[in-house]
Amino acid sequence: MKSISNIVDTDYLNELLSQTHRHPPESIHRIIEKARQKKGLTVEEVVCLVNLQDKSLLNKLFEAAALIKQEIYGERLVFFAPLYVSDYCVNDCEYCNFHIRNKTLKRRQLTLDEIAEQTAFLINQGHKRILLELGEDTNHNNIDYVVEAIKKIYSVRTPKGNIRRVNVNIASTTVENYRKLKSAGIGTYQLFQETYHHATYKKLHHGPKENYERQITAHDRAFQGGLDDVGLGVLFGLYDWRFEVLSLVSHSQYLDKTHRVGPHTISVPRICPAPTVTYQPEYPVSDDDFLKLIAILRLAVPYTGMIISTREGPEIRKLAFRIGISQASAGSVTTTGGYGTITSHPQFTIHDNRSLQDVIKDALDNNLIPSFCTACYRSGRTGERFMNLAKPGNIHKLCKPNAILTFAEYLADCTTDGLLEKGRKSIDKYLSEIEDESLQKETRARLERIKAGERDIYF
Repeated sequence: MKSISNIVDTDYLNELLSQTHRHPPESIHRIIEKARQKKGLTVEEVVCLVNLQDKSLLNKLFEAAALIKQEIYGERLVFFAPLYVSDYCVNDCEYCNFHIRNKTLKRRQLTLDEIAEQTAFLINQGHKRILLELGEDTNHNNIDYVVEAIKKIYSVRTPKGNIRRVNVNIASTTVENYRKLKSAGIGTYQLFQETYHHATYKKLHHGPKENYERQITAHDRAFQGGLDDVGLGVLFGLYDWRFEVLSLVSHSQYLDKTHRVGPHTISVPRICPAPTVTYQPEYPVSDDDFLKLIAILRLAVPYTGMIISTREGPEIRKLAFRIGISQASAGSVTTTGGYGTITSHPQFTIHDNRSLQDVIKDALDNNLIPSFCTACYRSGRTGERFMNLAKPGNIHKLCKPNAILTFAEYLADCTTDGLLEKGRKSIDKYLSEIEDESLQKETRARLERIKAGERDIYF
């Protein structure tokens, strides 16, 4: 238990929450001003923000979060899609439709040819990033299948391009298996704790995943296996969101201190209904609290990429993009082999069913640059190299031109229905705002190369 408490000292966090009272406005102002320096916050400072109710102070919180997001990542919003390749799972998690008790689900594992078909569908929609998803079942979904699936995804080419980065969300595994993922060329390894609250975790999980220690130490084994980009997250609604936020901050600080690399991403999913799930969230998170926790995480872990999925509807996503979210899934399905066909039994219900193009249109209307960039992964700007750029806020100098270049590719290859003119106007606007004259000039030159038919150009 000592190693777990070094990662997240839940007793201490509970003690902090039990002592929390409303702090004087001047204390909140000091914390928010400190956060503006993009150095992050301690858990003691974060606990002062989680109970914040005063509207004027909340506005200050949201303003600071928007500013930090802008200064580190700029206006760019990176898009990706999940790809479910197998719903075989030996776990019995109360909130997931793939739980082993679900006898109505005709389980499926995609063949490599089927994976190629699904990949081609996503490429033709305009995607360049995939998040690989599958259940835990060593008989059906062993590491060799995962590696072959990754290789197959990378091998697919269509006239509209290819997938340039596969991020992976698989169950906690061994150092040896993480080495195999590394050799397959993955981007970020994502694994969510679901809930950091021990009793709740034990109550909701049955099967191999019920091992809390195995789950919370997975990222350490991933680093031992050579991976240097990892993602954290919880499923909000399983327990008090305030405790979960403190735990995410603690876990982030542990990774940063232990491995000199904090989380590349933090995801903020809220629990959603699913066909055979009867579990009702005991700690439902309101829209107001959801936006507040996003803003707090942006202040507390300023360098991290923050991810929102299609669990959330268009309106809440639009607000979240402004105050901290820097990556989003779009045009998603959560069924195995579900792209391009009508399917049932998703892992969870989606609340943003718009196509990728419709999400892009909305992003443009909200002054965001749609991005499909994978440059950092393929330039070796991962782990410590990425942190050295993101922490001081210098990564945006690369994010903006790379977003422009990848969006130009999308417009040239995938757009329909009058988006082309609006997209080009957006590119012209953001291109003119690149302050470094030589960088702006080179970006313009590379845009001409894209116009001439060249692809996959990045800084």
